[in-house]
Amino acid sequence: MSLSYAIEARSRYEAPRSASSDAAVDLLDRMGVRMAFAKDEEVYGQDEDADLIYRVVSGAIRTSRVMSDGRRQIGDFYYPGDLFGLEAGPEHRFSAEALSDCVILVLKRSALKAAGAAPELERLIFAATLSELQRTQEHLLLLGRKTACEKVASFLAELAERRGSDMVDMPMCRQDMADYLGLTIETVSRMLSQLQGSSIVEFSGCRQFRVRNHDALSRLAD
Repeated sequence: MSLSYAIEARSRYEAPRSASSDAAVDLLDRMGVRMAFAKDEEVYGQDEDADLIYRVVSGAIRTSRVMSDGRRQIGDFYYPGDLFGLEAGPEHRFSAEALSDCVILVLKRSALKAAGAAPELERLIFAATLSELQRTQEHLLLLGRKTACEKVASFLAELAERRGSDMVDMPMCRQDMADYLGLTIETVSRMLSQLQGSSIVEFSGCRQFRVRNHDALSRLAD
């Protein structure tokens, strides 16, 4: 069975629920199709048609765009509960890849119309779009006006905030961080060592850190 047929079949036979954000998430789950992606597997490519909406169920996703000369810019990272693939135009400006083994909920845009434009679903997608816009604006400020140390501190502070914990697992590698921050991997590694040496953060290996001094990290990030 093709992906498009499976999605259309579910949307055709399952009616939406009413009220609340939880109901909207449940509606997405009932209308969409869950798909598994292995680490580094592409979810969609840049410049492909943007006819699907995606929600992370488990794992983590990165979006990126490769320039004509081979340089890569990371757009954003997405974690469980996040919607992604929301585009203003008909095509994806960035590609999306799995940072780890992932389960992704996939939903056709046309299925939203078939659902009768449920208000709770519209609010959920609108909130995700606003959040995406806010993060894009903050990313622009980070790239254009912050020092290398401030960039890395901002990245760690946002990651801790989005993960909601002082002890944070990092699904991305140092190169992903560098391509998101507009730095070299050597500069990223040096700034991480500097933050750890200042007892602001403490790393347990390459993929996990603990925030030791929230105030200092926030001052650098701001």
